[in-house]
Amino acid sequence: MSHLTHASVLAAVLALCAMPAMAQTPAPAAAPLPATPPLSGKLAGNGGADLGTITIKPAPNGVILRVEAKGLTPGWHAIHFHEKGSCSDEKFASAGGHVHNATPVNHGLLNGAANDAGDLTNIFAGSDGTATAEIYSSLVTAKSVDSRPALMDADGSSVVIHALPDDYTTQPIGGAGVRVACAVIQ
Repeated sequence: MSHLTHASVLAAVLALCAMPAMAQTPAPAAAPLPATPPLSGKLAGNGGADLGTITIKPAPNGVILRVEAKGLTPGWHAIHFHEKGSCSDEKFASAGGHVHNATPVNHGLLNGAANDAGDLTNIFAGSDGTATAEIYSSLVTAKSVDSRPALMDADGSSVVIHALPDDYTTQPIGGAGVRVACAVIQ
């Protein structure tokens, strides 16, 4: 570079340094979540065995489900939000079907026509039968705030773990097999 070019660059740098600092506009604050405490439930197995806990935290656009399960068969398992807050019978049929707000119900996270808000991703139980996972769902809310199904509606909801993994397409429950654990959301 010539001396003239160096001088021009130096003059530009000095001019920038002499300029007053520009005030930065802070980003707008996110709207606070309604004061909704976490929801929880105890996972019960067939015969009433203690299989762990679930916790549901409201999030700005859905919920975060934390699963801490034990006593499962090692491998992948489907897990879904079910429409009724009941786990009173041996096969957990009292939990009803998946949470949804449309009829007919189309199951499957990989189904382009899906409207089943109870759909969640699978969880994995290790060789010792334990599974720990956090799953985010934007398909439901903790309490009624818009048109999505609310987990804490008039008849409550439950979380059900199945014997097999969900294939995310097969109707009506993704080939997930029998229900092996259930927790009433409270």
